[in-house]
Amino acid sequence: MSQLQLETLPAPLPAAPCPAAPRRSRAARLVRPALVLLPLLLVGVWALVDRRTAYAGAARLASADPWWLLAALVFTCLTWVAAACVRQGALPERLPPGLLVASQFAAGAANQVLPAGLGAHAVTLRFLQRRGIALPRATASLALYSLVKPVARTLVLLVFLVAFPDVLRLGALVPDDRTLLLAAGGAALALTVAAVLLVTVRALRRPVLGFLRTALTDVRELHTRPGRVLALWGGAAATPLLQGSVIA
Repeated sequence: MSQLQLETLPAPLPAAPCPAAPRRSRAARLVRPALVLLPLLLVGVWALVDRRTAYAGAARLASADPWWLLAALVFTCLTWVAAACVRQGALPERLPPGLLVASQFAAGAANQVLPAGLGAHAVTLRFLQRRGIALPRATASLALYSLVKPVARTLVLLVFLVAFPDVLRLGALVPDDRTLLLAAGGAALALTVAAVLLVTVRALRRPVLGFLRTALTDVRELHTRPGRVLALWGGAAATPLLQGSVIA
């Protein structure tokens, strides 16, 4: 190639710099420890604001029988084991027992902050997804867990009512007609709204139907495995018994 041709060639473009990997700022690294310590900070603030109640509770604990406190602690720890059994019984996949019990301890702690069990379900859903469980399977297991626990609790209560009929005065527990009417009206309204939404909103109908199919498939499979049935229903029945033992 002649000297003239070499001089007319365009100069090579400079290589594009490689994008540097994003570095987490110091503030971002401190967010998670701050969130972990936030509940402890809130407890400390509450103790300072309501010092009289905190002091009275500490005094009662200090004067209590340490062996009974130890027994209550043992039964409290067993409630986490029972909850872990129900969680495992509601899912076909096998979960690591130690991490599952630890997740239920964390779920119980979160449940003290958020109402209606939302904290426990949120922590458990996150744990199941980290274990590779798909979102429909995880949500189906949460729904089965939420359904089995009140059914098992009601059966345990009925057994105790039959065995000890004089323990509770049922007349004082039955709500009046107005309360029953309001509850029935609210339930009917909720079912009607849900039915209308499923019929009219196609984007909502498809995931709901998929969720129901997944849930029914898992329920049929779980109830063909005796180990899962024992964990699911046995753990759900043991939970109110353990909670009552803590109070006793």
